[in-house]
Amino acid sequence: MNSLNKILVLSSAAPKNARLISTTKTRLNADDGWLSKLLVRKIEPTKESHSRMLSDKEIVYALHTHNIRPDSVDKYLQNYKQSVEFVESRKSELGCELVGSWTVSVGDMDQALHLWRYVGGFEKIDKAKILFRENNDYRSLEKERGNFVRSRHLQYLLAFSFWPNGDPRPGKNIYEIRSYSLKPGTMIEWGNNWARGLTYRRGRNEAFAGYFSQIGRLYNVHHIWCYKDLQARRETRESTWRNPGWDECVAYTVPLIREMHCRILEPTEFSPTQ
Repeated sequence: MNSLNKILVLSSAAPKNARLISTTKTRLNADDGWLSKLLVRKIEPTKESHSRMLSDKEIVYALHTHNIRPDSVDKYLQNYKQSVEFVESRKSELGCELVGSWTVSVGDMDQALHLWRYVGGFEKIDKAKILFRENNDYRSLEKERGNFVRSRHLQYLLAFSFWPNGDPRPGKNIYEIRSYSLKPGTMIEWGNNWARGLTYRRGRNEAFAGYFSQIGRLYNVHHIWCYKDLQARRETRESTWRNPGWDECVAYTVPLIREMHCRILEPTEFSPTQ
């Protein structure tokens, strides 16, 4: 009896309200190879948080996503540039720095993304929030910015320890942020597969940084890639598919995903990484 028939027999024999669960303890024969790639493997219980297992530094990242009014993009960018300059002037007090600042050129148009790094974890974020709230100049900038945006979203993220650190890139580049919504309980398996998968993506130095959410939309993952242009992106991705093992990485990670989308980003003039 082949794999598909086995599933159909089990489904018909089970009560209508029963849930069929498969784990790594199931032994699959050679004919079941394709099926094993569609099953989300069970993660064993652990006394250590998943974030501790995947991220090894007391550094928290804040990803700000702002949807801008189409007629106010220039005013918005000028306002945010002033905010960045304010933070840089108080860097020792605030303990944060801008990693990258981008506008979306393909995807969600009239959108800006700003990625900040807080060295010192959530304790440093708590102190920075107080300083921002008590500073009249910064509050004035925030109030003015409210006239230029339609909506805002903030996520606190941790960095995957096996990804690059998001160090500034020289020259003029484009960036791609690929955002994934994962099935709950699959973050460790995602990390294990991508720790191997990144070895196939190092040839052209396109990997910029990878993060997973801590506060905000949970079980979210963001992978950021850097390319010279769209043609370089195409060539790099096609080249990756010729690497033995990359297809297996994709086959094991796709079943973990509930939703995904990508956006092409262009650095702002005040972004540390270009």
